[in-house]
Amino acid sequence: MSGQLARRLGTVDATTMGLGSMLGAGVFVAFAPAATAAGSGLLVALVIAAFVAYCNASSSARLAARYPQSGGTYVYGRERLGPWWGFTAGWGFVTGKIASCAAMALTFASYVAPGYEKPLAIAAVLALAAVNYRGITRTAALTRILLAVVLAVLVAVVVIGLPHATWQPVTWDGVGILQASGLLFFAFAGYARIATLGEEVRDPHRTIPRAILLALAMAVVIYLVVGATVLGVLGPSQLAQSSAPLAQITPLAKAGAVAGSLGALLALIAGVGRTALAMARNHDLPPFLAAVHPRFSVPHKAEVAAAVVVCGLVLAFDVRGAIGFSSFGVLVYYAITNASAWSMNRSPVAVAGLVGCAVLVAFLPVSSVLIGLAVFAVGWVVRAVRQ
Repeated sequence: MSGQLARRLGTVDATTMGLGSMLGAGVFVAFAPAATAAGSGLLVALVIAAFVAYCNASSSARLAARYPQSGGTYVYGRERLGPWWGFTAGWGFVTGKIASCAAMALTFASYVAPGYEKPLAIAAVLALAAVNYRGITRTAALTRILLAVVLAVLVAVVVIGLPHATWQPVTWDGVGILQASGLLFFAFAGYARIATLGEEVRDPHRTIPRAILLALAMAVVIYLVVGATVLGVLGPSQLAQSSAPLAQITPLAKAGAVAGSLGALLALIAGVGRTALAMARNHDLPPFLAAVHPRFSVPHKAEVAAAVVVCGLVLAFDVRGAIGFSSFGVLVYYAITNASAWSMNRSPVAVAGLVGCAVLVAFLPVSSVLIGLAVFAVGWVVRAVRQ
C-alpha cells in the first residue's frame, strides 16, 4: 500500500531528532581525524564548518517550508533544477548515510563488546529498525532518551576537563584547516534529518525552519565547548592519535558514545527510509519501496531494505573510517540544496553555502573524493540504463 505519511511531529520532536543526529554522528568520532589535519587550528576549522552548515541550514529551511515532503534535497533538486540533480542528491544521501549507519552500528558495538562487534552491530540495526517500524512517534521518544544521556555525559566531560585545559597558539595551516572543516562538516549534517521528515511534521511551514536552525545553533555551541575542552586537555598531537578522546577525560564518555551512536543510527535509518520512499515514488529506486504501512504510517519496506543493506555492509566491511566518504556525499547533497534555494530567491546566503561546499569538497582527502565519485558514477549509469 502506498500513500502519504502522517503529520505527528512538533517543533520539540523535530529539533530533538536533528540535534540527536548531529551529536551522535560527530562529537565522539570527528575530533581526532580533524585534529590530524588542522592541529591547533581545530576550533578555526570547526567555525568554518559551522558557517557553511548555517548557510546550508538556511537554504534547507526555506526549501522545506516550500516543499514539505519526505525526501529533503532529492525533492528540492527535482522541483527546482531537474530530475538528474534530484537523483544525484538522493543517491548521495542514501549511499552515504547507509555507510554511516554501518559505521555508527560498529562504533556502538566496539564500545559495548570489543571482539564481538559485528553480531552486536547487526542486533542494534535490527532493534532500531523495529522501533522505526512502529511509527515516527516511537522514534522521537527513544531519541529524546538517548539525547538526554549524551548531553549529561558531555556536561560531565566539560566540567571535569575544562579546569585542566591549556591551549596552544593556533598554527595557521590553511590547507589543513580546510581539510578538517570538510571532515567536521560530517558532524553537522544531522539537520538534514529534519528536512527528510518534512511529510511527518505538523505545521511544516513554521516547524521545519524553526527546528532546523534551533538544532544547528545548539549543536554549534556544544561542539565548540566540547572541542575546546578536549583540545585544551589532550593537546593537538595526543588528540590526533586518540581513538576515543572524550574517554581519556572521563570513563563516562563511553556511555555517551554508546547512546550517541545509537541515537545517530536511529535517525539515520529513519532519514534513509524517507529519502528512499521519495525516490521510489518517482521510480528512481524500485517502486515497491514506496509502500507506506497502513497502521504505523511509515515507509516500512524502504526501512526494512535499508536495514538489510546496512547489515550486509557490517558483515562485509569495517566502515568506521567512512567519515570522509560520508562528508563528500553530504557536501554534494548540500551544494544541490543551495543551488535549489538560489533558483528560488537568489539569496546570497545560498551562494555562500554553495561556494563553501565546493571549497570543502576540494580539500577532502583524495581517497574520499575518488570513492564518492565512483559511487555517484554507479548511480548515474544505472539510472541512465533504466531511462
